[in-house]
Amino acid sequence: MRGTWKLKLRMWLTMIIMFTIIYFIVMFAGMYLRISSAYFFMIVSLIIVFIQHWFGPSIVKRSMNVRPLSESEAPNIHRMVEELAQEAGVPKPEVCISDIAVPNAFAYGRSSKSGHIAITRPILGLLDYNELRAVLGHEMGHIKHNDMMVTATVSVMPMICYYIALSFLFSRGDNNGGFIIGILGYLFYLLGQLLVLFISRTREYYADEASVEFGNRPAALVSALYKLSYGASRCSDEVINDVNTNRAFFFNDVNNGKKDVTDFRQIDFDGDGSISDEELERLANSDVKISKTSSIMELLSTHPDSLKRVKRLSQMER
Repeated sequence: MRGTWKLKLRMWLTMIIMFTIIYFIVMFAGMYLRISSAYFFMIVSLIIVFIQHWFGPSIVKRSMNVRPLSESEAPNIHRMVEELAQEAGVPKPEVCISDIAVPNAFAYGRSSKSGHIAITRPILGLLDYNELRAVLGHEMGHIKHNDMMVTATVSVMPMICYYIALSFLFSRGDNNGGFIIGILGYLFYLLGQLLVLFISRTREYYADEASVEFGNRPAALVSALYKLSYGASRCSDEVINDVNTNRAFFFNDVNNGKKDVTDFRQIDFDGDGSISDEELERLANSDVKISKTSSIMELLSTHPDSLKRVKRLSQMER
């Protein structure tokens, strides 16, 4: 698919940078302590990540009010998920429903063999068949790519830096060596967090491409983004805040609902509240204006800027 190798290259370079950061901060800590037990920080972090990885699905299930959705309740959704699983070459994930007020969908689990795809109740009356299938295809892409495992792997790196910074920042000694290591650890922690967010945004591009590979039209995916952004924009701040800690799981960043709706209106040329194949093809041949503020804010977001995401999808329409 167009441009996939660039995304893979960026992800691998980012991973190399993160591992290099961890290597040097642990090495400096070990040199300062004159013992090899600096790796204790890494071991503790790995244990925490393992616990997070193992109990993560249960935590998500409770925090998002998730329950299994039986085939008798939603035969069409089960049929879509089964077809998409066959396209992806993975076991059919468990289909669930989340009783939260924000229209969206998400995937969770430990691996592609134990995946779950959940939809929130409000999404059912908002998207049409093709749009819902495209969203489910996106979530199936996350499961196929084992994104849950990737996230657990990369999240350990800034965590290690944070523990080292916390341990050394207020240390007392004959010199300022410990304090300097603490400052470096905290700076590397901040850099690591930015790199984790970068990888998270990269995985969203992969999932979009996977949905198209599974037979969904790019325009249906964009139209779903538009409608879900509109749905999020109509939710109260209290509702959005309740799901804020889990927003990285969602199909789109619910915090940016109002901004995204404004951006989508630039490409909704007929103003009907959805994006057609013709509108997306027209976008592919035109420039998209992204403000400097949006570019900066994207660095702190778990999802790509919506217009950049749509522009990439428009190039798949060709």
